[in-house]
Amino acid sequence: MKIIIGLGNPGKEYEATRHNVGFIFLDNLQKKWSFPGFESNKKFNAEISKGTVNSRDVILVKPQTFMNLSGEVARAILDFYKLTPEDILVIQDDLDIMIGKYKIATDSSSAGHNGINDLIEKLGTQKFARIRIGIGEEKDGALVCRLGAHDFVLGKFKEEEMGKIGMLKEDILKEADKFATS
Repeated sequence: MKIIIGLGNPGKEYEATRHNVGFIFLDNLQKKWSFPGFESNKKFNAEISKGTVNSRDVILVKPQTFMNLSGEVARAILDFYKLTPEDILVIQDDLDIMIGKYKIATDSSSAGHNGINDLIEKLGTQKFARIRIGIGEEKDGALVCRLGAHDFVLGKFKEEEMGKIGMLKEDILKEADKFATS
């Protein structure tokens, strides 16, 4: 069994914000794999969609704890299914990567991302796979150093930014396919 956790914040006011890019890509995976719609699961405090990919059980997870407590959800799911951190893939936003780019990470620090900090703390390791999707602002082809990151990540994507995120869709879905079937 594989678990794919998209990081984000629950509630309408956070939809389509930069910090919710993990939720956005989970919606894409759910549609691509024809999984059932997300349903609230009180035991895990998450929205869950379950299905199979090439005969492997996969659970898509949207924590409803808010970003900074995402580790609670991951820990509960791993304990319930008797899985290890190597069985999860986290899809997250990353302010230090230019919008329209992404990186794959395994066994790397949180780089100050509070949701990842909580996951590392609750799982007791940083040895889990991540797709780090860039939301960093670009100016003249370079990444802009941000002050006031909190307000920026909770801001809605501009139309041009959503276009760049959309261009990553196929690559991210391929990466998730590889993880789900490994």
